Amino acid sequence: MLRPLLETPAVFDDEAGGDADADDPAIWVHPTRVGRSVVLGTLKNGGLDVYDLRGRRLQHVDTPAAPGPDLEAGRFNNVDLASDSPLGDLAVVTDRGRDRLRFYRVSARGAAAGARVLTDVTAPGVPRLFSADESAVEEQRTGYGLAVRQAGAATYAVASRRSTSSLGMFRVRAARAGDITYRRTALLRLPDTFRLRDGSRWSPCTDPGDGPQVEGMVVDQTRDVLYAAQEDVGVWRIPLQGRGFGRPVLIEKVREFGRAASYDEATEECVVTGARVPDSGQHLSADAEGLTFVERAGRPAQLLVSSQGDSTFSLFGLGGRHLRTFAIRARGGVDGDQHSDGAALVTTPMGPRFPRGLLVVQDGENTPDVPADGETRANSNFKYVPWR
Repeated sequence: MLRPLLETPAVFDDEAGGDADADDPAIWVHPTRVGRSVVLGTLKNGGLDVYDLRGRRLQHVDTPAAPGPDLEAGRFNNVDLASDSPLGDLAVVTDRGRDRLRFYRVSARGAAAGARVLTDVTAPGVPRLFSADESAVEEQRTGYGLAVRQAGAATYAVASRRSTSSLGMFRVRAARAGDITYRRTALLRLPDTFRLRDGSRWSPCTDPGDGPQVEGMVVDQTRDVLYAAQEDVGVWRIPLQGRGFGRPVLIEKVREFGRAASYDEATEECVVTGARVPDSGQHLSADAEGLTFVERAGRPAQLLVSSQGDSTFSLFGLGGRHLRTFAIRARGGVDGDQHSDGAALVTTPMGPRFPRGLLVVQDGENTPDVPADGETRANSNFKYVPWR
């Protein structure tokens, strides 16, 4: 069990709160003064926030406005960092609303830059990630999950496509004016149907018309391997090769894998109706969500996975061997973590509060509840957890 020390301000998924919903964090570590490090957090329609190591909001970045009538506005889903890149330190964001990547340069001053930590360096007219045209963007099968890959001097972004099992690889490069753009170099479609041990075939239950999508992703930069969480299936290990993808291997399945389920129109959720089968996983409950690495000098690297369905986190070896499972429980005035989505971890000592490193996780059900006009305002935020 781990306990949070700090939390960021609550954000509210309603009109008064700008439809803000905390989703995915990333941690930028200052190279010489860790106290100036910052945490970034996507808020979907609410944009992107920058926090210091005390959880205080330093800067807010709005999503792009809709470029015309009847077109979607921006919606920031996931964020990752390109650090020590020839392009500079960049925060990369999937704009799910517009089906684009957006780029923000991180100030070398870090938290000392206050409300100017991030500067938008997205080139005008960056291409759509997956949609053939603007009318297709409105269907919202758009950029979703994200992981940044550094391959020598080349910087890539791997983005997943919402409501499908597709992943795209994109080469990130400087445009003529010095701002940042990209182009797609490869496309991979993960399986959406699986053969079970008894010879039958199984497909995970999803919303009608949707496929089993991927969101949580992380790149092992040392070994050039992508780990991708297909929410209703499990965790894939995908070697990266040049500008593209190698052969995916499913290293961990969710407990619901192989089990019969049906879609409940009243709740708009899938309900498992079948018993466990030999193919079912043991440690993750759908959705499999945020992925991050545990890397410490002299010790084997590990993979940390958010098990959103039962509000736990599991540690695995890079080959898929389960090591332990834990939950994040309340401490003092900071509540625990429920139904977490994104997660980010650094094991660099981050000052006296986080001497062995910092784990930041999204809390999908932040408490205490906030009443308004006789109702409860649903809210979410990010928890700061000392790593140990």
